[in-house]
Amino acid sequence: MDIRIFAPHWGSNELAPAVFIERVKAAGFDGIEMSLPLDAAARDDWSARIADAGLLLIAQQWETAFHAGFDAHREALATYLANACSARPLLVNTHTGKDFYTHEQNLELIALTQAIAREHGVPIVHEIHRSRFSGHPMLLLPYLRELPDLELTADLSHWCCACESLLEDQPAALAATLPRVRHIHARVGHAQGPQVSDFRDPRFAAELACHLQWWDRIVALRRAAGATLTTLTPEFGPPPYTQSMPFSGEPLSNAWDQNVAMLRLLRERYGA
Repeated sequence: MDIRIFAPHWGSNELAPAVFIERVKAAGFDGIEMSLPLDAAARDDWSARIADAGLLLIAQQWETAFHAGFDAHREALATYLANACSARPLLVNTHTGKDFYTHEQNLELIALTQAIAREHGVPIVHEIHRSRFSGHPMLLLPYLRELPDLELTADLSHWCCACESLLEDQPAALAATLPRVRHIHARVGHAQGPQVSDFRDPRFAAELACHLQWWDRIVALRRAAGATLTTLTPEFGPPPYTQSMPFSGEPLSNAWDQNVAMLRLLRERYGA
């Protein structure tokens, strides 16, 4: 099974495409995970540049986070997912639904994503993320029971934050969830937030070990299922995910440096 590791565009949005792509290549990533512009010319320029650089593409859809009303959210979801699929990425990672929508409303949104995936022939996976339909294990489990084809992006740092734990007391929820994971966001969270200040700090050894254990299990499950590819994106983000000093706002750590360090850790761990 191939394991490919992607660089997040999040946190580097201020860089020109050529500069960012060269940064990604120099660091040794296999591809880029990013939200694509709705403007077709700008979208196609990005996808062409990425392909010409010999990199792979995972498209993101997170913009529906800013559409609280259900009708507006559904309309935006359809627009952004169709746009993302038009770039022919390996897959699309989507932030779907809201934790305050009804179960039926979130099912409608998931059905919409499945229809768009079938139409374009591009897999769409749903990110585990606070405030989405997957924002807590007990929110997600009913959808897993009802939808056997539902596939996920595991960003388990969000559950650490939502559950105020390293999920030690929820083995059944993890056992039901991890086999559904197709893509991993390799960021380390803790019981009070979705991102430790620096995962290389020995003070966070327990958090790092816990996340690595989850990722190891996902990779093993993918292999056992006969998957030919598993993807991971180190996704340490900019402030306010990266903690900062009071008053000055100076970041306590460099998110890009952490992403590159996580890339190296994952390559060594998985032989990728």
